[in-house]
Amino acid sequence: MDNVVAIAAIALVLVVIFVIAKTALVVPQQSAYVIETVGRYSRTLQAGFHLLVPFIDRVAYRHTLKEQTIDIPEQVCITRDNVQVGVDGVLYLQVLDPRQASYGVMNYAFAISQLAQTTLRSEMGKIDLDRTFEERAAINASIVSELDKASGAWGVKVLRYEIKKIMPSPETLEAMEKQMRAEREKRAVVLTSEGDRDAKINEAEGQKQRVIKESEAQRQRQINEAEGQAAAILSVATATAEGLRNIAGALREPGGDEAMKLRVAEQYILQLGQLAKAGNTYVIPANLSDLAAMTSLATTLVKGETAPRSSS
Repeated sequence: MDNVVAIAAIALVLVVIFVIAKTALVVPQQSAYVIETVGRYSRTLQAGFHLLVPFIDRVAYRHTLKEQTIDIPEQVCITRDNVQVGVDGVLYLQVLDPRQASYGVMNYAFAISQLAQTTLRSEMGKIDLDRTFEERAAINASIVSELDKASGAWGVKVLRYEIKKIMPSPETLEAMEKQMRAEREKRAVVLTSEGDRDAKINEAEGQKQRVIKESEAQRQRQINEAEGQAAAILSVATATAEGLRNIAGALREPGGDEAMKLRVAEQYILQLGQLAKAGNTYVIPANLSDLAAMTSLATTLVKGETAPRSSS
């Protein structure tokens, strides 16, 4: 009898422990549990301690409210210019409504990853291969926008999508390398031709400036020579005029006529001697022996020249 009572007590204790285990529930931080009552949605439990009705309530779904990361496997995409590239990425999402995430879709992570792959293929088909590397941000934003429209009904928020790598095929890589090499050679040829052109332009400009400078220097030299000749002529004329004025003044002084006659006679004899040296044949005045007459004639001529100059 005692053994039966002990067994019954032990069984009762086990039943109580089992009931408590089924009744008491602790939900961790940043988690949410979806509770079903007799197979129907009842409530969503947040972090903390909760009590369930044994054999009536049960935890149907457990969700984390933390930001989740999903790897999007590499897939082959075709760009607008019909080039095949392998593209993979990573997706960041967060559960906002545990009830919708439980009943809105069978597996929200799988559904969103599949939708991300199809959207990525669609976006890659809109652009050329050359732009895929520089349009990563635009592609990522377009994928997030499309995924967010679909995942809203599933209680999931798509935060961002990032392309990890874009890998063209080996044939495409080889063609791209040839294209880049051709572009570099083309730029080198263009730069060389532009350098030659600039050098020729600079040389022609230098020759032009040299000719202009030489012509300006020649003009300035001619101007300077003309000014010098004009100044010399002016100086000679000024000196001649001054000499004539002095002669006119000297003739008015006492003894001026006699001095002039003596000077004229000296010049007459000097020039006649020079004339004799110049050649074998020459013409001489008929009254060469009459020196006084010649001197008087010269004096009269000099007075006639100096009188007007003195009066002026």
